[in-house]
Amino acid sequence: MVPVADKKESFVTEITPRSEDFSRWYLDVVRRAELADYSPVKGCMVIRPYGYAIWEHIQRLLDARFKATGHVNAYFPLFLPEGLLMKEKEHVEGFAPQVAWVTRGGDEDFADGQRLIIRPTSEVMIGTMYAKWIKSWRDLPVLINQWANVVRWEKVTRPFLRTTEFLWQEGHTAHETAEEGEAETLKILGLYKEFAETELAMPVIDGLKSDSEKFAGASRTYSIEALMGDGRALQAGTSHNLGQNFAKAFEIQFQGRDKTLQHAWTTSWGVSTRLIGGVIMTHGDDSGLVLPPHIAPYQVVIVPIPRGDWKQTVLPAAEAIASELGAKGVRVKLDASEENSPGWKFAEWELRGVPLRLEIGPKDIEKAQVFSARRDTREKAAIPLADLAARVPALLEEIQANLLARARVFREEHTTEVATWDEFKNAMEGRPGFVIAAWCGSADCEAQIKAETQATLRNIPLGSPRVDGQCVKCNGASHVKAWFAKAY
Repeated sequence: MVPVADKKESFVTEITPRSEDFSRWYLDVVRRAELADYSPVKGCMVIRPYGYAIWEHIQRLLDARFKATGHVNAYFPLFLPEGLLMKEKEHVEGFAPQVAWVTRGGDEDFADGQRLIIRPTSEVMIGTMYAKWIKSWRDLPVLINQWANVVRWEKVTRPFLRTTEFLWQEGHTAHETAEEGEAETLKILGLYKEFAETELAMPVIDGLKSDSEKFAGASRTYSIEALMGDGRALQAGTSHNLGQNFAKAFEIQFQGRDKTLQHAWTTSWGVSTRLIGGVIMTHGDDSGLVLPPHIAPYQVVIVPIPRGDWKQTVLPAAEAIASELGAKGVRVKLDASEENSPGWKFAEWELRGVPLRLEIGPKDIEKAQVFSARRDTREKAAIPLADLAARVPALLEEIQANLLARARVFREEHTTEVATWDEFKNAMEGRPGFVIAAWCGSADCEAQIKAETQATLRNIPLGSPRVDGQCVKCNGASHVKAWFAKAY
């Protein structure tokens, strides 16, 4: 069970209204809902039990998908020898500003004079091991994932969205052919999109990153991009086709079917605790969290109304309901604490984003019913006790579906297509959402767009048709329409 602080600890301040200061609202929600707290180490957060319970559900649901597609879990060391990182030049240059170094072990310098790196990602370590394990085409494909922590030295941090240390999963695969590597990359991208929309109720755009935005050392990077409640985009997951770049750097070679020595084709892909930040900013409101039922630590909270001889009447009925719903697989919290009023409990559990609240008092027992309140719509209704076991799971799925539909409507209302540079600049005033515009493919144009508007090219959606036109920035020939946004 996830512990809940008492009234004195938990009820500190009201939440800043979302419309008044989105950034302050976000931090208030993280702290007040007890998702995370700041640690004594600058840029690092402590994930509290309620927040970690959300991550556990994300892990469980994603891990099942990975295993269903043939992937297995393993674990690789936290430390990387300095020499390993230096093997792949583009990778080194991309990560050098974020690397944390270990220069001493105990009271002594390292005997070989080589520093250690705390992993910012694991391509170099895993590539080294794959070079040992892969000898023949019969050893392929290798489909491995690891759940781990990584460290990237960040100057500006925000809980869940960008921290010096964070939790994630990183998949690393090796394949016999280029076609298999690309198929794997796109399969995982599709898996991420389905997961985000099905479990997080967070609609995403899946597409190809520009060369300037791709992962250091990759041939191609694909991403899923979500739109947050303040109109800024969030890169929610990435899938990288590494081609043979890392295989050549780390000598991942195998004897092919034709007896020739070949380099493997590799991929890497990952999502992180950033997804929790995405859920907060996609669904939350002025009262706090709004959690999709699939990942909520508690899907239902039962609040007995303490009137009259309630411990002999109302409480046993509430306990029976909790037991019945629990037997149906519903994650239930019975809040029978006496130090806080029902009204205080209603507000507190709303703050924590519990999808459905059930209230039961003496009059409800007389009518053989409970009173329900949805977190997403605040709709209230009486439910007969005899219908609870069937109605509650159905209600939870209704809430899950409604959150996704609502987020899709928000994205549609905050997506604009423009044809000229003046239209682009006007559309980018404030935090407008996604702006679709023709782009020539030039890194210079992309950099100028960012410099003048703070907007970045999020991706070019998969399946985008060739559209001949003029680049929104330089008026040169364009064949694609890209999605731009200000982003986290």
